[in-house]
Amino acid sequence: MPESPNPPSDTAAQDSPVTTGRVIALVDDDRNILTTVSIALQAEGYVTRVYSDGEAALGALLENPPDLAVFDIKMPKMDGMELLHNLRQHSALPVIFLTSKDDEQDEEAGLEQGADDYIAKPFSLRLLLARIRAILRRSDARSGRPAPALEALPGPAPQTLVRGRLEMDPARHHVIWDGKPVSLTVTEFLILEALAARPGVIKSRNLLMDAAYPDDIFVDDRTVDSHIKRMRRKFRAVDKKFDSIETLYGAGYSFTDG
Repeated sequence: MPESPNPPSDTAAQDSPVTTGRVIALVDDDRNILTTVSIALQAEGYVTRVYSDGEAALGALLENPPDLAVFDIKMPKMDGMELLHNLRQHSALPVIFLTSKDDEQDEEAGLEQGADDYIAKPFSLRLLLARIRAILRRSDARSGRPAPALEALPGPAPQTLVRGRLEMDPARHHVIWDGKPVSLTVTEFLILEALAARPGVIKSRNLLMDAAYPDDIFVDDRTVDSHIKRMRRKFRAVDKKFDSIETLYGAGYSFTDG
């Protein structure tokens, strides 16, 4: 990507003249990428905050959370995996990982740690912007936040979904299992909601991808598998016997509320 003569600072938010009010944090040790992506986001009306290493970013992300963050994996001091691991102890902030080209281990590990999506380097700015818009829309839908520059439409609030010991509150993005909270990312929430909506019904990976990625964005099978694996681990942290998400080999997944 072309180098900018004036890369943005690590701590100051970069405001676009016409802002959406949405804040995107960029964490990468490549100043060229920080500058180029920041300029592209600002042109779309976003506010950007940039950090050149994970150690510098962690405290800022927790103290003053953005709407979404984009992490590189390979960084000095604290790499993207460690940054996400530490972040997920306290926050369900939507995160997109930038991974090495064709490095499936990076992609798998990122999703296992709780990333919402990943993009392989070198990447298209148009693709990154599309992924950011898609995840923000999904996050807004779960929180009940109206789309930018639009009035909230009147109508009933999303109803709490109760399936046996599972309770899901879409308006507040809360998940309760057997009376204990479970912290899910936006993507994990949408996948679980699609499964729990019809207990016992097998949902193929394609159907689950449509539920979590409704914007014609290509996602391969292992992405859904990784999100399912991560969800099971979170539920088993509060209930060692959790087995309500079943794998039907060759068919997909189902939720049982028994």
